[in-house]
Amino acid sequence: AELSKVADERRFRARLVRIGKDKPDLKTEADALAVVEALQDAAYRVLKVRKQQRSRRPYPPYTTSTLQQDGVNRLGWPAAKTLRVAQELYEGVSLPGEGTVGLITYMRTDSTNVAESAQQEARQVIHTMWGADYLPDRPPIYKTRAKVAQEAHEAIRPTSCQRTLQALGEHLTPDQAVLYDLIWRRFVASQMKPALYAVTTVDVATARSGQDLPYLFRATGRELIFEGFLKVYAAPDEPRGEDEEGSTDQILPPLVDGEPLVLHGLYPEQHFTKPPPHFTEASLIKEMERLGIGRPSTYASIVHVILEREYVAREGKSLLATELGFVVCDFLVGQFPALFAVEFTSHMEDDLDQIARGERGWVAVLDEFYAPFSAALSQAQASAAAAPIRTTAPARQPAQPTGERCPQCGSEVVLREGRYGRFRACTAFPRCKWSAPLVVGRCPLCGGDLVERMGKRGVFWGCARYPECRHTQPPAQATSAEPPLQIETEAPAAEHAAAARSAPHSRK
Repeated sequence: AELSKVADERRFRARLVRIGKDKPDLKTEADALAVVEALQDAAYRVLKVRKQQRSRRPYPPYTTSTLQQDGVNRLGWPAAKTLRVAQELYEGVSLPGEGTVGLITYMRTDSTNVAESAQQEARQVIHTMWGADYLPDRPPIYKTRAKVAQEAHEAIRPTSCQRTLQALGEHLTPDQAVLYDLIWRRFVASQMKPALYAVTTVDVATARSGQDLPYLFRATGRELIFEGFLKVYAAPDEPRGEDEEGSTDQILPPLVDGEPLVLHGLYPEQHFTKPPPHFTEASLIKEMERLGIGRPSTYASIVHVILEREYVAREGKSLLATELGFVVCDFLVGQFPALFAVEFTSHMEDDLDQIARGERGWVAVLDEFYAPFSAALSQAQASAAAAPIRTTAPARQPAQPTGERCPQCGSEVVLREGRYGRFRACTAFPRCKWSAPLVVGRCPLCGGDLVERMGKRGVFWGCARYPECRHTQPPAQATSAEPPLQIETEAPAAEHAAAARSAPHSRK
């Protein structure tokens, strides 16, 4: 609902959260339109206004993982470039009267700990530049979140907070300057007070004309009242959140309990469950850290290797598996399921850490690994020489115009292919994140939308109301999508992979 105060042009949006005592359960477009029609002429009033303050804590100092993620998200750099420029800052630059000076601490680290002397220096800089209001009572302490953190080094920070970008600018290359400024701001911000927001939640009541069944709408507004660490390190662009039952964050006009409101429009919106997005370099590194795969020194090289070998390819910021990647992954995971399980990689990292600490002998660890691996390798070599390779890699098509316009921003809507089938998406992504499944008809069981999906056996059509309705069917012959790519060859696996690697790869 779009509402405003009486004789006030400032409008705000509220979401329907209750019908009587129950959450709204509008399964079809007809259900939603019936509510719209019933409430068009109803009276709206403020039922309750709740106000509170919420704080937003600063981010911890950089680790290798988070620095590379910000390099991708904020600077648009590959992870390898971020690490290379950080290496240059660590090794040092020539400063007049000081010689070669290292400007940041060691850049391969999984720790968020910092030296007490560095915290005190940062507090002095904060007090000088922004005043005591931005200083917390005590220096904050951050807990390292990495699954298998070694914490052998400090967090990534400037060796001296007194060296600002303004003081160093002419001695740094453009890339060095950009990255140093990011590291400096992140560390200084980590030692500052949280940002404060004034959050207002407004419940709006109405009812059908002549009936007692109440309808409850809810609007949430959020306004920054104290910048805190955001003064130095602006938060990255992120989608505005929604509370459990409320509407999108916005700035609300002053409202009081019982105040009448003016309705300007009711807008039914259809929501679909969205498949998980493709990995970017940043999100892949974050997931690797969460699962305990790799080390700070290997994140960038792992991403580089899968790109260089063409197991994945970039499409915008996304990393998409190639046909070669599907072939290699299907074969190796099928032949070495234990070896390619995430748990194995994490377990091996733990074993290597225990060897480094002197808690286990390296011979015992190798014996434990090599015997089952050797047997599996022999079996894989025999099966690869005898059996054809099959994979269900989807044949990807370029984005196709649909002639539609995005309901959120008005940009063109195109048809894209994703891991879970074709879907409609806004061309303004990532600024606009609207997307919706490809609707191909009506469900014969419940009347809901029938959407295209991708399963293990290829394309199928299923009801959008899953799991409430579990209807599925093969795609209609006349409008079926291209079947998944079936690669079959009688050549051994090694020959097939070599040929695929040398052949040019097309998106089609």
